[in-house]
Amino acid sequence: MKQTLLVLGVVWSFCQCYPSFAGEKKTAKPLRVCLVSGSFEYDSNTSLAKLQKHLEAHYNVQCTRAFTKVFDDLPGLENLDTCDVMLLYTRRLTIDGEQLERVKKYCLSGKPIVGLRTASHGFQKWLELDKEVFGGNYKGHYKDGPLTEVEFADQDKTHPILVGVKPFKSVGSLYKNTGLLKDAHVLLYGSIPDQREPIAWTRSYKGGRVFYTSLGHQKDFDDDNFVRLIVNALFWTSEREVQKK
Repeated sequence: MKQTLLVLGVVWSFCQCYPSFAGEKKTAKPLRVCLVSGSFEYDSNTSLAKLQKHLEAHYNVQCTRAFTKVFDDLPGLENLDTCDVMLLYTRRLTIDGEQLERVKKYCLSGKPIVGLRTASHGFQKWLELDKEVFGGNYKGHYKDGPLTEVEFADQDKTHPILVGVKPFKSVGSLYKNTGLLKDAHVLLYGSIPDQREPIAWTRSYKGGRVFYTSLGHQKDFDDDNFVRLIVNALFWTSEREVQKK
């Protein structure tokens, strides 16, 4: 009897020192996403708030915000100092000084970035962001009206960002982006009658992973394929496996 109690005591002590042997699962640290919003044309505050709710409900993600209500002030940018990845969705904001320098510092450091739609011209006083960091070539957009057919690039249908994503349609006008930098890796094309443009691609910048898509109309956030695309991009740019709750 004493021997049995002694063995049980040793086992209990071992499990206390090494809890994983006692069946306790180790949970990875949450992916910290900083949502940077300021695209008034597309009501990005509402769309990114909706995305945040989805991310935090279904994935091991914690979000912080830098949301603006005016063109020349973007509060919350201090969250860039502690995030794992920035999701950028602004349009021609006129911030400057310390705020713009904070954005530049993050973007030029080689840290992970996911850019949506108007992020290509997200800051009026730093339009070089599009080509230098995203590798893009934004030249405006085609007229509203025809739905954009979202299609996989011919050379790559198995990229991790495309897992669980099916071709879909977007009501957002098709952006003109032909002429990307040569190191941009196109994942998706958008087509309207007589026109075809790259609409989603990845790139390595200063050793960090970058993803950009010209999709991001308000109604895109109601499409499971678009939402999955962004979820995958956030984890991929951060070099993490997608982790659900």
